[in-house]
Amino acid sequence: MMKNLYLRIYLTVVAVLLVFALVAGWVAQRNVENERETVHAQWGERAAGWAALIENSLPGAEASAEEQAAALVDWSRRLRLPLALDDAQGGRIATSDPFARRESQAGGIPKRAIRLPLSDGRALWIWRPGDVAGRGGAERPPGDDGRRGPPPGFQTRGDPGLLPGVGLVVTLVVLFFAIALGAFPVVRRLTRRLESLKRGVETFGAGDLSHRVDASGQDEVAAVASSFNQAAQRVETLVASHRHLLANASHELRSPLARLKMAVSMQETATPEARKRLTAEIERNIRELDALVEEVLLASRLDAQRELDPFERVDLLAVAAEEGARFDASVGGADLTVRGSERLLRRALRNLLENARRYGGSEPPEVQVEQSGGEVMVAVSDRGPGVPEGERERIFEPFYRLPGHAEQAGGVGLGLSLVRQIAQRHAGSVHVEQREGGGSRFVLAIPAGAGSAG
Repeated sequence: MMKNLYLRIYLTVVAVLLVFALVAGWVAQRNVENERETVHAQWGERAAGWAALIENSLPGAEASAEEQAAALVDWSRRLRLPLALDDAQGGRIATSDPFARRESQAGGIPKRAIRLPLSDGRALWIWRPGDVAGRGGAERPPGDDGRRGPPPGFQTRGDPGLLPGVGLVVTLVVLFFAIALGAFPVVRRLTRRLESLKRGVETFGAGDLSHRVDASGQDEVAAVASSFNQAAQRVETLVASHRHLLANASHELRSPLARLKMAVSMQETATPEARKRLTAEIERNIRELDALVEEVLLASRLDAQRELDPFERVDLLAVAAEEGARFDASVGGADLTVRGSERLLRRALRNLLENARRYGGSEPPEVQVEQSGGEVMVAVSDRGPGVPEGERERIFEPFYRLPGHAEQAGGVGLGLSLVRQIAQRHAGSVHVEQREGGGSRFVLAIPAGAGSAG
């Protein structure tokens, strides 16, 4: 289908051009015909006037043929018009030399000669000037003195005849083929780019997620190619993220499952006291598995779905106070609201507080809500060992944990990654900085006007 697209576009252009040429030619030919009729009418009126003038000065029909011929030749010279005179029976009385030459060349009296009857029965023939040089270049019959020019009192653009129509047709045909030939490479270049885009989409669909198409240019095809590249990048990122998430989740599931398997196998031979300890270990591992599965599922939904919850006005100070009470955290700051998902924002604060309690030392965490510029910020501070500067970005990666932290405080490394995903879902950000006096300060920043779940 794509292979024929350029032919369809090209044939459409040619067909439209052909219709335009035909309509333009028809309109032009009609104008030429109307002009010819007007010129002929004007010539007829002038010829009738000249006939009346000549008749008044010609000798009567009873005069000799020599007298009538002399008068006719004199008028032919004076008017510089080829003339001839017939008697009442149609016999030729006199002919001027210019008329005789043209009559001889034409093999008789052609349509270019006009017959005007006189009142006494005689007939005057006048050879009508013709256009032999194109529009505006009328032929002028020579007089006996050899001069050329219009008869006195006669102004005409000449008889268009057939030459202007033929010239117009030739011009339109040449124009048609010139534009048709010029349009082909333009149309072919456009469809060639579409074919390239099609091949790129097929390559991407075949599994090469790193493939991108040429998006050079400023037209609609370039815009489509650019949109495809953006979508392809998004798809590649999502697939890579899910692969990474699955690989890490599989790895993290091994430890609690192995501990569960060992605890269950030891229960059969354990003493009652040891059985209690094993039961507590089994429950702890089940809770760890449940938390891991929940966080993996939430991370997948945040990646895959554009909207999870409808956005509404969320009172961040109230949410921080409710979540802070779970961890004995001190909460303060301004009563500020943003548009967002209360459930997701509550989860982000809970993860930050959980992280502060797990790694932040013996002091309870502190929560501060404030506004800076166009952002509402929630800062969760602790008095832990802090985060090395080179690790402050990596700790937000899925399943990444600082060396030694997993052995000391547990966790699977998804909490802070979820915080960043939730912040990005609200067009915000999260970062960690050094706290004055020691410890870490995690800052969740949400635009004050955030109002879209996309």
